Formats: sequence, C-alpha cells, structure tokens
Amino acid sequence: MLQGVVPQLPYGTHKIKWIAEDGCGNESICEYTFVVKDCKKPTVVCLNGLSVNIMPTGMIQLWASDFLQYGDDNCTPASQLKYGIVKSSQSTGTFPTDAQGNPITSVTFTCAELGPQAVQLWAIDAAGNADFCETYVIVQDNSGNCGNNATVAGALKTEALNGLEEASVELSGQPQNGLPTIDMFDMTNTTGSYMFSNALPLSTNYVVTPLKDDNPLNGVTTYDLVLISKHILGLETLNSPYKMSAADANKSNSITTYDIVELRKLILGLYDVLPNNTSWRFVDQDFSFSDPSNPFADQFPETKSVADIQASQMDNDFVAVKVGDVNGTAIANSFMNADDRTSGALLFDVNDRNVKAGETFTVNFKAAEQVLGYQFTLNLKGLEVLDVTPGTEMTMGNFGVFADAITTSFDGKTVGAFAVTFRAATNGTLRNMIGVSSRITRAEAYKQSERQDVALRFNNGENTTISGVGFELYQNMPNPWENYTVIGFHLPEATTATLSVFDESGRMLYRQKGDFAKGYNAFQLERQQVDVSGALYYKVETTTDSGTMKMIQSR
Repeated sequence: MLQGVVPQLPYGTHKIKWIAEDGCGNESICEYTFVVKDCKKPTVVCLNGLSVNIMPTGMIQLWASDFLQYGDDNCTPASQLKYGIVKSSQSTGTFPTDAQGNPITSVTFTCAELGPQAVQLWAIDAAGNADFCETYVIVQDNSGNCGNNATVAGALKTEALNGLEEASVELSGQPQNGLPTIDMFDMTNTTGSYMFSNALPLSTNYVVTPLKDDNPLNGVTTYDLVLISKHILGLETLNSPYKMSAADANKSNSITTYDIVELRKLILGLYDVLPNNTSWRFVDQDFSFSDPSNPFADQFPETKSVADIQASQMDNDFVAVKVGDVNGTAIANSFMNADDRTSGALLFDVNDRNVKAGETFTVNFKAAEQVLGYQFTLNLKGLEVLDVTPGTEMTMGNFGVFADAITTSFDGKTVGAFAVTFRAATNGTLRNMIGVSSRITRAEAYKQSERQDVALRFNNGENTTISGVGFELYQNMPNPWENYTVIGFHLPEATTATLSVFDESGRMLYRQKGDFAKGYNAFQLERQQVDVSGALYYKVETTTDSGTMKMIQSR
C-alpha cells in the first residue's frame, strides 16, 4: 500500500521509494531517481518608450533600469533578478553579457542614431532562465549638440516698420526621421524679433504662426471710422493692402458699413473684443498681393510654411496689421509713445438747470461746430437714462448706455446733436451731475487732421462754464502684463504727478514722479522696475487728485 505522499522538494536530484505489502506480510520495494528544475522564464515589463536629448558630448548613455517597469519570477526573488540591455539591432537572442560573462547594463547612442531606436530589456533568474521585452527610445538633439539642427528666426513689424512687442510666435515642426512633432513658443522683443535657436533637425517640415490678441482698442478711434467711410464711398481710398485688411473688422474679406458698425461697438464699450476677428493679423512678408487695390482677391498667408529645411532660416518675417487702425496710430512696442497733442476743444452747448429728485427731464446736447467726427463718455451722477434721441444722421448705433454713463461716437456731414431724457435720483445742479470723461470711450474730436479735446459748455443766462475731462486714472494696458505695461491718466491742467506701485500687503515697490501736460499722459512700467508677479496696485496722485487701480503681472 502507499505509505506517504511526495512533499514539495527543493531544486536538485532526489529519490522517491514506494513500498507495497500484502496481507501475508510480503512486500515489494520500488525506487525512482528524479531531478527538480526551475524551467519558467521570469516576467519582465518595459516602460512604453522614452525620449532623451543628446548631451554636449554628442552621445547619451542609458541604463537597463531606465526602461524597467517591473520584473517578477516564480522562484527567484525580484531583488535577485539580474537585468541586461541591448540594442535590438545587435541582439543575439540571448541574455546580453560582456566577455567576462557579466550582464551588459547600459547602451550608448550617438548623433548618428537620432530618432526612434529599439532596445531589448532582458531579465535572468537564479536558474539561468531569461526573457526580454522590447521598447524604444527617441533620441533627440533639441539643443543642437550634434551641430546639425537649424535655427528659425524672424520679426513681426508694422507697415511703418515698428517692431511688434510681446506677440506670441508658435513653431511647429514634423521631422522626417521619425522624431515626434515639435511645438515651441517664443515672445517677440521690443524690435519684434523672435528666435528658436537650434530648434529643428534638418529635413524637418515646419510652420511659424504669430498671434497677438490683446488691447483691441489700441490705435482704434472714430477717426478710423471716418477714413473707412471715405474709402467705402470712394472719396479717399485707403492706400495700401495692409490698411484695407485692417479695415475688415468682421473678417469677411470685404470692407463694408458693417465693419464700421463692429468697430463703433468696440469704441463705445459695447464690445470687449471683436467677435469675429483678432486684435492683430499677420501677413507673410514675402507674399505679393496680385492686386494691391483689392487685398481680398487673394487669401493672404497668416502663417509661414517651409518644407524639408536644410539650413537655418533667419527671415521668417511678417507684416503686423492692427485690426481697425487704418491711420497707423497703434502703439506696437514700449519704445513708442502716443501723440496726444490736441488743438482746441469741441464744445457741446448744454443749458444748465436745477434738478429735483424724481424729476424727469430732457437735456439737449449740440456741438458748437461741425467736425469730421467725435467720441466721448458722458459720466452721470444721480441720473438714470430713460431715453436717447439721436440727431440727424445718427441712430442708436452711435450710443452706448450704461448704468452711470453714456458713450457716443459720431462721424457725419452735420453738426453733432442729440438729446437724452433723464430721471433724477437726487437733487442737484445739472453741471454737477454730468461731465465729459474718457473712462469708457476716450474723449476726442477730429477737425481735419487735428485732434481736439471735448468739453461741455453750460450757459445759465449770465455766466458760461466750460467743463472738460477732469482727473481720470485708466486701466493699465496690457493687463495682465509680463515685460511692460502703460498706465494712462488724464489731467485737467498741467501739473506734477506721482506713480506708486504696491503689493497686496501694501508694501511700496516702486515710485516715479514727473511733470505732465494737460490732457492724456502715461507712465510706462517695466518688469525690472517691479519684478514681482501676481496682483499689484498702482496709484497716481497730483496735488489735488488721486486714483488707485489693480493690475496683474504674470510670468
């Protein structure tokens, strides 16, 4: 009969004996010799691909452990497994060892091996069973250490050759040697220049795409609408394809009165951005318009594509077009200053009166003379707007109505005149309840080629009072900002003004003082002057007035 059961045995040679016995005491013995072996290969799992850059030495060394996700075996503990690595092209199908029989644990790639390279990661257990997994590494040379990467550079400049600062430029490339797609960004400097140094392997196809979509009112005023209207009527056509492209506010590949409508909404503060367009557009400088008098006959390229690059490309230049600005007044970089000189003022005659709370009354506004156009904000204090009555050649499209202000923009052949019906919330005098402002729509008028201020002229039958824009502090542009920002303010009279910048705790970070003329002025703030990111506060003060606003510096 069977005397026992074979137990679990260690590896090696073993004997097993069977004894059989009958009822009379007779027995028979049988012996068997056998060997217990580990024949199962270990399990090895690779990471699914790596990406590395060639070092300045022109090579890169990688280790077996760089590719290992995990290893396991049925008998040998994971900590006792040994690993080796070999390039798949050099594999012999066995665990990789050197001449002394030691595992080969690293591989080295050189500049001759850029692109995807397959490797085998091997594991071997204590019994000599071995298995492998295959994965890959993408060898790159983004730093140009192999001396065969190309640089891509260029500049964004306006038609007047002013460099466009702080525009984003994207470089996307598709190498032909199996390397992954390249996608990089750079910001233009004060001259409008950008550069991607040693960015692309040779034989790469690439595309450069510029973008700047901030401060849509930069350079855009009612005077631009005057010029666009003259172009539409054929009285004075815009003299370049870039100016015509700037006039196409709704990006319809045409210039129509609807473009004027869209830009006027922007000027009036009804739009924050143009709904169908960006603030800036870009034209490949190498592009030639087939008909310069009709730039919409061609679909001009707003990106630059180059196939199979064989050398550095340093002239990927674009003409920067500020949408809505057809007279070239946009500020393109921190080296430029706005020309804010004015010649006189356009006066609107208003009859002053006493106002009682709850009273409903109508006020007529009439310009003292005809001009090419005008725009301004009418600040309201204690007054609610019930109705606006447009004058000759006007519609409600010439006005924006807000809780505490009315904005207006007009260009026509008649003297500007309109009426507003108010309901008074408090008692007061009209001259103290309304006033010209640049808070939403900047106050200015256009007489021939000269820019004028705008003011109200109150006449109570005995004395005449002229009320223009008082002290006002404006939101910095751009905001948020990175390299520089402009802080605009208006002074009713020439005086000294001081700018102070604070962090959120109230700690002063910067102060600047200067003498300024009557009208619009600005401080320019640069990052090296206030090298602190996050929320900041700025204050502009004179001997009689002050204002504080919040801004964001991002990096």
